[in-house]
Amino acid sequence: MFEQNSLQREAQRTFTRILPRLETEFVAVLTTDVWALFRQRLEAHFDDLFELFFTLYGERYDFLFHLERLLAEAAHSWLERPQPLKTLDAARERNPRWYQSEQMVGGVYYVDLFAGDLQGMRAKLPYFQELGLTYLHLMPLFKAPQGDNDGGYAVSDYREVDARLGVMDDLRALAADLRACGISLVLDFVFNHTSDEHRWALAAQAGDEDHADYYFIFPDRTLPDAYDRTLREIFPEQHAGSFTFRPAMQRWVWTTFNSFQWDLNYRNPEVFRDMAAEMLFLANAGAEVLRLDALAFTWKELGTNCENLPKAHTLVRAFNAVLRIAAPGLLFKSEAIVHPDEVARYISTRECQLSYNPLLMALLWNSLATREVRLLRHSVGYRFAIPDGCAWVNYIRCHDDIGWTFDDGDASALGINGYDHRRFLNSFYTGRFPGSFGRGLPFQENPRTGDARISGTQASLAGLEAAVRVGDAAEIELAVRRILLLNAIILSIGGIPLIYLGDEIGILNDYSYVEDAAKSGDSRWVHRPRIDWAQMARRSDPSTLEGRIYGGLHHLIELRKATPAFGGNDMKVINLGNDHVFAYVRTGRQGERVLVLANFTEHTQPIAANEVRLYGLGYRFQELITAREVALGDEPIVLEPYQVLWLAA
Repeated sequence: MFEQNSLQREAQRTFTRILPRLETEFVAVLTTDVWALFRQRLEAHFDDLFELFFTLYGERYDFLFHLERLLAEAAHSWLERPQPLKTLDAARERNPRWYQSEQMVGGVYYVDLFAGDLQGMRAKLPYFQELGLTYLHLMPLFKAPQGDNDGGYAVSDYREVDARLGVMDDLRALAADLRACGISLVLDFVFNHTSDEHRWALAAQAGDEDHADYYFIFPDRTLPDAYDRTLREIFPEQHAGSFTFRPAMQRWVWTTFNSFQWDLNYRNPEVFRDMAAEMLFLANAGAEVLRLDALAFTWKELGTNCENLPKAHTLVRAFNAVLRIAAPGLLFKSEAIVHPDEVARYISTRECQLSYNPLLMALLWNSLATREVRLLRHSVGYRFAIPDGCAWVNYIRCHDDIGWTFDDGDASALGINGYDHRRFLNSFYTGRFPGSFGRGLPFQENPRTGDARISGTQASLAGLEAAVRVGDAAEIELAVRRILLLNAIILSIGGIPLIYLGDEIGILNDYSYVEDAAKSGDSRWVHRPRIDWAQMARRSDPSTLEGRIYGGLHHLIELRKATPAFGGNDMKVINLGNDHVFAYVRTGRQGERVLVLANFTEHTQPIAANEVRLYGLGYRFQELITAREVALGDEPIVLEPYQVLWLAA
């Protein structure tokens, strides 16, 4: 292998050799401005791409051939990129921190369950603008097997929309409409695996050995057994281990998640090249952010757990380098729902500029259950900081389950046994714990290990379902306050707040999923109901639960957008001497400051005035949520049950 300096020299020599061959292929456009811009970006990012591609495939005799074909693919994609997207690229390069703005507010849901199809989503644009969205993530919408397809995460064709939702031109039109409204389209890039009905998998099943090398396919159990010794089971209810026997082939296939999801073999550079082409196709269709699904699992090495390996990071960086050349306006969002240390390693401008924040999600729910903020304060206090130029995507709920991804060392430092505490949280949020307000369902409960994750809508987990069923007005009020507390934190703590659509009106669990054979074995469908637009219409009536929740959330969103301190990532967690109140200071780029106080209990909580003064915020504040003046005296500030204060200096 080359040393760093010699690798750079080799990159420069390779560029000198490859460029003339590339220009011969594109001779018809060599004198155009569009080619000049491509060449400029290629020169700027070639060394980075070369180093990454060499790390992955440099030991192969055909390394340069695959690199050259990758660059040709990037050039074709750039030349085909619609002009409005090239204009967007230039705007993003002029304002590279656009996604750190306080104006950013995200929403996510399934197309069919929200609006029927892509044309229906276009008709909902006024609603998205009313809610204040600037970022819309549409859950997997590409062709997938009928029946169980893991909610669309078993992709059969990355260039064909599910026929029930429309066609690719409908997606392009929706992307253009969203862009005109200032809303960025977010799509999933499912690149760890394909469905077993993808054309590559079908060719492999038909005996094509070239396409068999796109996957991990074994003639017997020798290697699967060797790998399984160090792998963990992801979906133990679906199948034991990580491999599936295919009787028609008489072979074993690597299937980390479900038997119909075949893991891709990125040791094969053709897989990288072809998946880069699929990625660029999505970029040219109008995606501005790609959520990298299951990125932690993409690289396999015998004797490891095949999660978060160094070359998984190299792989993502290499894809990112391709984008800097052919679609520089597009961002990556990491979906690494793993240990917090591993989550942080995917976040950088060279890898994933955005990242889900699973730790914050888990610890917000933990604090509601325990009525204490010690673990939240301790962990977020030092784990929230990320590289400059990046941003968290903060969420309360998503399409997936809730896993308790806090660090056991963080818990132990506070005298908490991580194993026992996760069992408590599972018990609490399934309603098994005495006095619990949570009404979730266990997901992938493992009787052997006692492990489980939690399904359920935000409102049902926050106590609204339990309160409504018994008609307890006081408990309903507390549940509404819990919902608004959680939202007030993700809207103010730093990053892009992401609303799981339907939560803005407090939808409850939908247990009818058990009547659908394709869904009955997956409890996550309990929090993926079809949106009831008659119920949604009640958002305008403040006398209804929908109206109370929507009105409160909409007010918070408008305040966020009017508060420059809520942009960027500058956030400092502080300890104000009360373990039931989570507190942090936000500082804007122009020095604006906001102190956030959040009471995680159903009781009033005092904060000593002197504690507030210690943080240099003065004696007088504007409380943004209630629009009232707060003057510090000798008396403590008293927070009402589940109240959040945004105190602007």
